[in-house]
Amino acid sequence: MDTHLPGERTPSYSVTTPLDTDYYALFDDISDSDRDAWHRARAVVDEVAEDLLTAWETAEYPHKRVLESLGRHDVMSDGVDHEGITRLSPLAAGLVVMELSRGDGSLGTIQAVQGGLVLRTLALYGSDEQKDQWLDKLDRGDVLGSFALTEPDHGSDSTGLETRAARDGSEWVLRGAKKWIGNGASGGITFVWARIDDDTDADHGKVGCFLVPQDTPGYTGEVIEGKASLRAIHQARIALDDVRIPLDARLPGAHSFADTSRVLYATRSGVAWSALGHATACYEAALQYAGERVQFGKPLAGFQLVQEKLTRMLSQLTTMQLYCRRIADLESRGALRPTQASLAKYTCTRTARDIARDARDLLGGNGILLENRVIQHLVDIEAIHTYEGTESVQALLIGRDITGIGAFV
Repeated sequence: MDTHLPGERTPSYSVTTPLDTDYYALFDDISDSDRDAWHRARAVVDEVAEDLLTAWETAEYPHKRVLESLGRHDVMSDGVDHEGITRLSPLAAGLVVMELSRGDGSLGTIQAVQGGLVLRTLALYGSDEQKDQWLDKLDRGDVLGSFALTEPDHGSDSTGLETRAARDGSEWVLRGAKKWIGNGASGGITFVWARIDDDTDADHGKVGCFLVPQDTPGYTGEVIEGKASLRAIHQARIALDDVRIPLDARLPGAHSFADTSRVLYATRSGVAWSALGHATACYEAALQYAGERVQFGKPLAGFQLVQEKLTRMLSQLTTMQLYCRRIADLESRGALRPTQASLAKYTCTRTARDIARDARDLLGGNGILLENRVIQHLVDIEAIHTYEGTESVQALLIGRDITGIGAFV
């Protein structure tokens, strides 16, 4: 992508040459296995980041190439603990998400959907037969997976779930609609969360999860168009019109919203790490640009206002690193509470927004060029700021924890 006039000197940021942003040496002491996972994620970025930049501009989804790279470099699992899947420590899983998101926000989200949501759901709640058929294929990226919880009228209030699963002889019949479902119209399989509508079932009125191949009659996925964020992955609207699936398509381990929440709590930490990746990319781009861009006879980095802005960005970035390293350490000890993950997500996504805005400002007019990636990260952060629980919902979860008073209604 060359938009320069002859003789024009405009620095551009390369995701393949990361700078040193670990000011407090927070990651100097990580294990060799964790560092190897980090490097494998960087190898994925090296392979697909340029393709994804083009795909982002055209709103295309090159999922085959991306999933093949994620699977080949063995970074799909997001810390899912199951036989046959490479176990990533909480720190390694976080570093992988950070690095993928530093390279491209859509790439980080692709892994978060396939690994964090789909693989985790199957590993936690699937039957042995379901795992034998699908787990390895999902981990390798041979099959696309999606996690269908959010509905057109129920996002933050997911407990208002209206999709129903009714038993009819030897089949379950699914009726309802879903929205904002990553991979939901891209082929593969979808894990549909639905309320059990069967008086004879012990879970009547509760929530179950169902494995639905996307070519099942009655399942219709439509790509949501017009997105200005995460444009290189497709989210879908899904219509479920009398979708008939066998009884054994239900995941036997999923019985309630508590089971849904277990998956979402696990991925909430990943969103904090993803925000750190976006913010790292923006800071790196700003620092590199300030050192190379010459104005009024000297590099931008030689101006006081620019140095102050870079210092503020580094301070914010280091705060995010401290949060992420701490939640990884807590999780590795089995001591991470859901609201601690919420606080990390709450802090990191809003801080990443600030860093991205400062980086875009520092780059001036060049800040809106995709080749410098800052504008891409800035708008992609808007998506992760919302998904896995909005800032307001996270605040209410934390507020209830610290006051003992629920303020949701």
